[in-house]
Amino acid sequence: MSDAPDLPDLPGPSGASGPSDLPEGYELSADAERIDVDRVHRWLSTDAYWAIGRSREKHARAMASSVNFGVYDTASGEQVAYARVVTDRALFAWLADVYVDPSVRGKGVGTALVGGVREYLRPYGLRRVLLATHDAHGVYEKLGFAPLDRPDQWMALHYPTPADPD
Repeated sequence: MSDAPDLPDLPGPSGASGPSDLPEGYELSADAERIDVDRVHRWLSTDAYWAIGRSREKHARAMASSVNFGVYDTASGEQVAYARVVTDRALFAWLADVYVDPSVRGKGVGTALVGGVREYLRPYGLRRVLLATHDAHGVYEKLGFAPLDRPDQWMALHYPTPADPD
C-alpha cells in the first residue's frame, strides 16, 4: 500500500482545463481511457525525432507506467495533442513525449498542454520536473522551465539497442 496521494483531477469539469488556458474548442484531460493509443504511437514513432521507430509494445509499456494527458477537439472528440509524465509523486517528475498534431500547431495547444501538466503536478511540491528538448526551448521557457543550473552534476546511463531507438 502506498502513502502517496492520488493525482488530483485537472481543473474544471470532468478533468477539462479552464477556458483561459486552451484555445476555444479544446479540452485537456488526464483520463487514460480517452487516449487514442494508436494515434499517439503513430505520431511518435513516425514524426517525433526522439521516438522514430519506437515499437508499439514499448510505447504501451511507457504509457502504462506514466500519467498520460491528452488534448481533444471538443466538437469531434478527436485527440490533437499528447504528453506523459513519469513521477514518484513526491520529489521528481519527467515530462516526456509532448506532441501536438501538425494541424493545430501554432494555436497555443502545446503551451496550454504543458501548462496544464505543470498545474496538475503542482500540489505535490515536487523538487523538480525535468524534460529534454532539441527544438522547443521557447515553449518550455514561457512556462518556467530553464536550463540546468549545474549540468556538470548530472549524468546519464544509456543502454543503446540497435533494434529499438529508445
